[in-house]
Amino acid sequence: MWAEAAGLGVVSGWRVIWSAGRCDLAGNVVIASQGTRRMERIPELYVLCDTQKPPVRLQRLSSCPNFTVTLTLPIPSQMLVFSVGDWSGLSGDGKVEVQLEVSGQEVERIGTLTHESRCFLWDCASGGYKGNKSGKGEFSVNMVIHGQKADHYPLQVSVKAKSHPNQECKKRKRLKEDMEENICPNKESVKGPVIQQKAKSGKDGALAKAGKGGALTKVTLGKGKGTISGGPTERWGHALCPVDSQTVILIGGQGTRKQFCKDSMWKLNTANDTWSPVEALSDRSSPEARTGHTAVFDSESHRIYVFGGSKNQKWFNDVHILDTMTWRWRSVESKGKVPPLSYHSCSQFLGELFVFGGVFPRPNPIPDGCSDTLYIFDPQHEIWYKPIVQGDKPAARSGHSACLLDRELYIFAGWDTPVIFNDLYVLDLGIMEFSRVEVEGNSPTPRSWHSAACVSNSHFLIHGGFDGNQTLHDTCIFNTVTKTWTTLVHDSLPRSPRAGSSMLSLPGVKDDGEDCSSSELLLFGGGDNNDHFYNDTIRMRKSDILDY
Repeated sequence: MWAEAAGLGVVSGWRVIWSAGRCDLAGNVVIASQGTRRMERIPELYVLCDTQKPPVRLQRLSSCPNFTVTLTLPIPSQMLVFSVGDWSGLSGDGKVEVQLEVSGQEVERIGTLTHESRCFLWDCASGGYKGNKSGKGEFSVNMVIHGQKADHYPLQVSVKAKSHPNQECKKRKRLKEDMEENICPNKESVKGPVIQQKAKSGKDGALAKAGKGGALTKVTLGKGKGTISGGPTERWGHALCPVDSQTVILIGGQGTRKQFCKDSMWKLNTANDTWSPVEALSDRSSPEARTGHTAVFDSESHRIYVFGGSKNQKWFNDVHILDTMTWRWRSVESKGKVPPLSYHSCSQFLGELFVFGGVFPRPNPIPDGCSDTLYIFDPQHEIWYKPIVQGDKPAARSGHSACLLDRELYIFAGWDTPVIFNDLYVLDLGIMEFSRVEVEGNSPTPRSWHSAACVSNSHFLIHGGFDGNQTLHDTCIFNTVTKTWTTLVHDSLPRSPRAGSSMLSLPGVKDDGEDCSSSELLLFGGGDNNDHFYNDTIRMRKSDILDY
């Protein structure tokens, strides 16, 4: 549940926009206060009791080490406890023990702050608090520092929580990194067997919408618009994003003999179907050659955000911005923490970038691992933070697809070596809750590195991919209303198997030149996983795919 407040990014389902600071991924809070920030050898400690008010900082009394502020009961249904500033005064195993006390009742421990986890949300329902939660009087949140290098002493804030309507107490789940061993998907070979999730399929391997009695029905469509010749060199693992109704930008990728493309950036004019190289001013901040990265265009700021990717044994977690008005690159010195990721997904919602999954490096031991975590980048404050998402979360994976329909983000397939997925999950961005989609009938075969695009408010399309043994060439469409998959056969779709291609919806154009709803799809590049790559550009009409 999103709740507007006076505070931090998104913490355990609370969306708080405190003007003085925001939470980073380790649970730290980055304070952007006016003037010079005072540095201390112990962290500053805060409690947020009311989402409509700023957090309360613990103020130390001159005569003792207690930190106190007074409000009235009842105890709020949730409290956010966090620290800010310098932890250097604490030893490596130093911690801050947080206790809850109501006058005349037993003191109860509600959580701990550490170097690695400097923020937590206490929930009165899931926290197991047994004492009196209401009535008149005061309650205290006591914070005791352990492991201070010079000494340790208790810090206390006495709180009289204001009376307010009871809030529903719900359990919150913390996100955690997957710690199992994995093999990097972009290695030349995969050690061990490839395990596919169980999937239903027809005799020829093509999946379709189930008809009466469970029979499969193929859909054969007419000829599409065709292929655009010329342009960029062959590649896969690139990023493709539309800028306006007549412009598409291509960035990066890897081609023949595993060489990273020197002609890294191209512009497609969709009005006359011509490619041209893009020359951008870099100021030494243009992104290094890479594959498995993402590029997202923000129509409000006219900027393209490039994140992550990998190059041989080098991995990236940097953010680069291309201003399409000045064609100048800028490297972002972002706050917060996000791991280096490649073959992740990135979607824009309400001006923020939602990054899910991906493969990341592990120095020792190898192989590398996959992520099951959702990270959010706030371009306005240039900060990363990690929300806590409720529900049934997808397993760790990379090479999956993500399609955003309204406020629902659909995550399909991917792999976490040696497992290949064909499951489908949806993340409701309104309440930040994952759920597995129960598909009616059949699903496409397990795959990763496929391309995907939204084709209407209730349909998205996937094409090709790699199933752990061979590349695929089939195309399937999902109906979010009926929860069914349908296999498409279309003359304009590429017949050669490919993975690592890009597909997107082209913005439409009205007669007066204004943008309107999308009417076409664009597909570019990819490879057959046998050192053969493509540079064909294919356009197709959505009206040939959907029965309007």
